[in-house]
Amino acid sequence: MGRRSERLSKQGMLASDLAGEGDVIQVVSRAFDVLRCFEGHEARLGNLEISSRCGLPRSTVSRLTHTLTRMGQLVYLPRDQKYRIGPSAVAMSTSMMKGLQLRNLIRLRLQDVADQLPGTVGFVIPDRFQLVYLEFARAANALGLHEGTGSRITMTSTAAGFAYTAALDADVGDALIAEMERENAGNPALLKSRIEENRKHLREHGYVVGCGTWSPHINGCAVPVWSPQYQTFVVVTIGLLSAMFDEKRLHKEVAPQMLELGRAIGGLLEGAEGDIFTSRMERKPLPVPAPNNNKIIPTEDTNELEAGARRARSARSVRARDGRR
Repeated sequence: MGRRSERLSKQGMLASDLAGEGDVIQVVSRAFDVLRCFEGHEARLGNLEISSRCGLPRSTVSRLTHTLTRMGQLVYLPRDQKYRIGPSAVAMSTSMMKGLQLRNLIRLRLQDVADQLPGTVGFVIPDRFQLVYLEFARAANALGLHEGTGSRITMTSTAAGFAYTAALDADVGDALIAEMERENAGNPALLKSRIEENRKHLREHGYVVGCGTWSPHINGCAVPVWSPQYQTFVVVTIGLLSAMFDEKRLHKEVAPQMLELGRAIGGLLEGAEGDIFTSRMERKPLPVPAPNNNKIIPTEDTNELEAGARRARSARSVRARDGRR
């Protein structure tokens, strides 16, 4: 039991990596792949579209959508001959969102940065080959980037994806990129070509930038933060118009504010007990760290990517059970 728990907690471990171990039920994994195809409550997809997105045979998709519809996770629309997210899926996600105190505090920190920089600031978590916005804030005069809660972005060409994959242990990050290549997800060649540079910059400076990689009009800066709740890295990220913020300005003006944001978010996550979404948050005041009392920029000998939330350790140390460096 303990060995299985260690395998499952290793960051970047994918269902396909574990398939040969006999403890992963493929039909469950595929059912979640189907649900991931529906981005937003209004998305309407037919079996053929789902099959194309998942890379699964249409007959398999048909059986899965039938089962998910019977469970209320999907709803069939006879007029369109398509499916959309069902009431059970909505109810499940809503029940997980009841505890809002921590998320409200995170949103306030994001807004503090958005009030100073004309961009979209996000707090994202990994979901297989993508990152999902849990919270976001936007300047009143923000232009060019309009992601919102629940939006998905690729790991392979965004600053947030660069930061997340660079924060993983090298073996785990490399395995994740290899899986992206097998699944033809996003643009793994771009991520692969930058991964060593991203790791080095993250190790030395504590953040990663992406200039024109997702869109020629958008430059981004991102900081990975360790989440004790999920035993993985989450990311705070910002997207700005490249015409206003070139790479030099990102490093000089944006990065210091994002590093400070990472420290604040890290302190909130460390102070929270249990899941980010649980209602227990509402009964426990959360500490807010004083500015600069925790370091996030690692030196060559130490790594503090956990945003001051955990003790410093050697940058070369490897924790196989959670994928941290």
